[in-house]
Amino acid sequence: MRSLLLITLILLFQNSNSQSQKAPNFIFILADDQGWNGTSVEMLNGLKESKSDFYETPEIEKIAKEGMKFSYAYASAPVCAPSRYSIQMGKTPARLQMIRVGMNTEHINHETNFTIPKQLKKINSNYKTAHFGKWGMDSNPKTFGYDESDGATKNKDGVFNWDSNKIQWSNTIDEDPKKIFSITKRAINFIESSYEEKTPFYLQISHYAIHSDLVMKRKTFEKYRDKKPGENHDNIGLAAMTEDLDTSVGLVLTKLKELGIENNTYIIYSSDNGSVPVIFPRKNYKKSFNHPLQRGKWDAMEGGIRVPFIISGPGISKNTQTETPISFSDLLPTIVDLAGNKNLNEKTLDGGSFKDILFQKSKKVKRNSEGLIFHVPYENKIALERAHSAIIFDSIKLVKFYDNNEVKLFDIKNDNSESTDLSKIFQGGKLLHKKFIDRIENKLDKYLHEVRAPKWKSGITWKKKPLKIINSYH
Repeated sequence: MRSLLLITLILLFQNSNSQSQKAPNFIFILADDQGWNGTSVEMLNGLKESKSDFYETPEIEKIAKEGMKFSYAYASAPVCAPSRYSIQMGKTPARLQMIRVGMNTEHINHETNFTIPKQLKKINSNYKTAHFGKWGMDSNPKTFGYDESDGATKNKDGVFNWDSNKIQWSNTIDEDPKKIFSITKRAINFIESSYEEKTPFYLQISHYAIHSDLVMKRKTFEKYRDKKPGENHDNIGLAAMTEDLDTSVGLVLTKLKELGIENNTYIIYSSDNGSVPVIFPRKNYKKSFNHPLQRGKWDAMEGGIRVPFIISGPGISKNTQTETPISFSDLLPTIVDLAGNKNLNEKTLDGGSFKDILFQKSKKVKRNSEGLIFHVPYENKIALERAHSAIIFDSIKLVKFYDNNEVKLFDIKNDNSESTDLSKIFQGGKLLHKKFIDRIENKLDKYLHEVRAPKWKSGITWKKKPLKIINSYH
């Protein structure tokens, strides 16, 4: 009897160990406020303006050469907190009713089982999970299922002087700028311990860089101080901090090769939203840091939501590109799919798996709802200054403003700069695309109504007061 019990235990252990060895690892490196063209990776083949003409990021280039870049990848919101919620939960900020930084979030179920760590552990209980760097949400990483973390950190934990514009955009020298290298050290220690324990892992490294304040190593600063600036990117501090961030990416890549686990590890690189459009005293929004994309952080024009997105790992062809639009809502179902669960039975998930795109078996993403939705229902003094929403449907984007219900229509595949408003084109005395516009606008309105998205009213800021008190929904 004892022999039979011993054999059973051995078999169970071997099966568990085998399962752990086969399960892929995931590393998600998330930059803060890095624009679509904020690296030296050309995000759209043939468009030289889709990469920086000043910044150098050779380590991020390595990820692109080893994997696939998504030319039309979108943060779920043009600001950080809603995007970060969407990443973890696979839902749009509209559905989560979390649409801006600093708003009350008591209506969100932070205990939900539908987070990336909890779903991975459901597939394989051996998964170890960790989050280091900026959390940026009204909860704690532990609540979301992370075994290790830096806690409920926000911008202030990564050097941020929100009350002083002068300090934000001046250059500060530090050997651990924005805690880039101490965060990376903790991440590498986690990778090593997971390797030693022979457990698969999910690791999210959420950097405070390149969000203000501008902090960088002296050597890097001096390099860009002496380098000829680009026509679009010319800020020495942003350039230096970007390269410092890139250097930390290289440390992670080196560790994976050292341990021999690079071939079983998916590496995802992206940013939480687009870059700030300009830094004082530069005032030309038409030639923002995100050029050729229009505008930037804080609004749902392309400069605010289209971000760099690159992924390498097992089964992904090297040096490839896709123009299929994806958003952060797609991350949870994709990661879960790559880990072995193809059937996520959750009707309130907005995202869909793009695994078949990675393996070049399809060019489409199946989602519970059509189109990618972006909801910015508040007036913003910094950006467009008008409450608005947007929907991307295939290669077409519609933007709707709520102060007068004006709509704009763009073909983002042929017009990256959103310079031609197709909604204003007449033919034979009639609006050429009216029927199509009505159809797409109805899709947007129907979705916002179904999820009871917060509805704009003049004077509402959506800050601090609970939603049930404000009581304004679509």
